[in-house]
Amino acid sequence: MDVRQNIHPDHAKTLDTAGMRRQFLVEQVFERDDLRFTYSHIDRILVGGAWPDTRPVEIPQALGKEIGVGYLLERRELGAINIGGPGWVEVDGTRHAVGTEQALYIGQGARSVTFGSADPARAAKFYLNCAPAHTAYPTRVVTLEQAVSDTLGGAAHSNRRTIHKFIVPDVLPTCQLSMGMTRLEPGNLWNTMPCHTHERRMEVYFYFNLPADAAVFHMLGEPTQTRHILVHNEQAVITPSWSIHSGVGTHAYTFIWGMVGENQTYDDMDPIAVTDLR
Repeated sequence: MDVRQNIHPDHAKTLDTAGMRRQFLVEQVFERDDLRFTYSHIDRILVGGAWPDTRPVEIPQALGKEIGVGYLLERRELGAINIGGPGWVEVDGTRHAVGTEQALYIGQGARSVTFGSADPARAAKFYLNCAPAHTAYPTRVVTLEQAVSDTLGGAAHSNRRTIHKFIVPDVLPTCQLSMGMTRLEPGNLWNTMPCHTHERRMEVYFYFNLPADAAVFHMLGEPTQTRHILVHNEQAVITPSWSIHSGVGTHAYTFIWGMVGENQTYDDMDPIAVTDLR
């Protein structure tokens, strides 16, 4: 498990390219037939991936000891979105089918979690966000049809996109975790512009469906102290609550957003006009 410390905006202003990438970029989310996690002290989120290619991948009991508990979800909840082929997740002996671009919420207290692929020719890939939790809510699969979906933007601003809200209060109860997926239409490149901050929640963006020779210039930093990180396919950026989070690609892409913090009010944000950015 890679561990990242919290960071003050005054410190962020002094970082060069390598320093920004070291603090905020998760370069490798997936490892074949294994589980990877990055632990951020920013709201104590865990960001990771499970890639059960030739065999199932289980969350080891020993992982809990690294965060001071008996098992990972003793005091946490977990969200998984499958970006690969059809898969399944077995939670305390109950197997849940999780198809491509479907989500699974796992409530606090689940002791045994195993990820698997249903089709040997098309391995599942589960992108994971895990947050502290104070009570147990039921484990549940959420399909695209069950998600709350909105289409925003337009070609004139190169930001026509559809937002699918999988793990939000309008769909199912959680303690603090929210997750969803945003897909840009072909020919559109910008996400979340005009941008915003939200002091009460941090956010992680995970970019995928990018060609190997494409990239996203992900913008972060205080509105008057913006920086960028070059992000490639299946990489993630951790964003503190004081930072904007937006990006423009050299090709259309899809990204998964995950938020944890003091509230789950999706519209609780502080908008930033493009003319005020520096």
